[in-house]
Amino acid sequence: MAFESLSDKLQNIFKNLRGKGRLSEADVKSALKEVKMALLEADVSFKVVKQFINSVTERAVGADVMTSLTPGQMVIKIVNEEMIKLMGSETTELDIRPGIEMTVIMMMGLQGAGKTTTTAKIAGKLKAKGKKPLLVACDVYRPAAVEQLKINGEKQEVPVFAMGTGHKPANIAKAAIEHASKNGQNVVILDTAGRLHVDEDMMNELVEIKESVNINQTVLVVDAMTGQDAVNVASTFEEKIGIDGVILTKLDGDTRGGAALSIRAVTGKPILYIGMGEKLSDLEQFYPDRMASRILGMGDVLTLIEKAQATVDEEQAKEMERKLRKAEFGFDDYLVYMGQIKQMGGISDILSMMPGMGQKLQGAELPDEKALGRIEAIIYSMTPKERSNPQILNPSRKNRIARGAGVDIAEVNRLVKNFEQARKMMKQFPGLMGGKKHGGKMGRFKLPF
Repeated sequence: MAFESLSDKLQNIFKNLRGKGRLSEADVKSALKEVKMALLEADVSFKVVKQFINSVTERAVGADVMTSLTPGQMVIKIVNEEMIKLMGSETTELDIRPGIEMTVIMMMGLQGAGKTTTTAKIAGKLKAKGKKPLLVACDVYRPAAVEQLKINGEKQEVPVFAMGTGHKPANIAKAAIEHASKNGQNVVILDTAGRLHVDEDMMNELVEIKESVNINQTVLVVDAMTGQDAVNVASTFEEKIGIDGVILTKLDGDTRGGAALSIRAVTGKPILYIGMGEKLSDLEQFYPDRMASRILGMGDVLTLIEKAQATVDEEQAKEMERKLRKAEFGFDDYLVYMGQIKQMGGISDILSMMPGMGQKLQGAELPDEKALGRIEAIIYSMTPKERSNPQILNPSRKNRIARGAGVDIAEVNRLVKNFEQARKMMKQFPGLMGGKKHGGKMGRFKLPF
């Protein structure tokens, strides 16, 4: 998970700050020196780190912080505010023209960044907002890219315009816009060709497309796992082509996160979305304040709420809550619950969005996605009575279930233990979805735990 290492280090630094009743200037500077090292290790640009630490120090050693009742909290608050400022302060949307006016978006990026998949993800997002997108295959060098776009377009139920590999990308773009005008499509998304590295041919091709058609938005897709290379690529594209916004992919992977913290400060261009997985639904709007909160271990409940709303059936959630209250929650319900967790990004992703929960449940044997197949096999080896009433699972029954599922009895015991942990989690957060959002009631909608 992106930022995991950075987040752990920062939380430990701030834990020490909170533990002190009063802070001296030396305490603050010592803590910020550790923050500086943590950011550099996360592959944040040296210039960005230097400017960030200077800004925080200037505010944190002021008299109003030192003499406050909770100076440690004040320093953390300042770090949070400066981190939000670093990533852009405000959320930036794609600039889509109103009504039936046409918007043309040119997607750019290097090979391997996930540009073609991200292009289809964007189309799905816009379709959900009532737009009529058209995907355009402008990569004439990789037939596989054209086929990939067609497959993903079909999954998103978005039409794809392709002319094969025997035409110039600029001509394909012109023909696509004409096609969209005739067919009532009001957002044209051009999936351009990438290269293994930035080269003159790619840049010339992109310039030619921009000169041939009226591009409203140029969006660069970069791989967050490449760290500072992603920032360098963004700087080059901005200089040669001009970009309106950036999409960071693979933030769900083992990335240090430096690109997310550096790219706005270095290029001056906003991060629009972040890719959090390979599924076509795994694209999140980028909120600087929510990302800063996640990095600093404060959680991100708003994103969690939005994920739950898009994933969990309200009536199903109410029924699950009723069963919990009456102690009727069984293994069949657990299967439903695990399916919902999987759709929401997995248990570790959810815990990372819940304030303090990551540390609270450290060491708990929580099932991952790979274990779901074995979990299902174990549950389906139970009798209906055992699934609805787990308390009757004695050693003899567990041995029979293990043989039926083809697993060791230790796995059955582990599942029963995880099941009890899940029930406790669910009881601990029964009303998480009952809070307010944007000034209005969220209603009685509940998360599945």
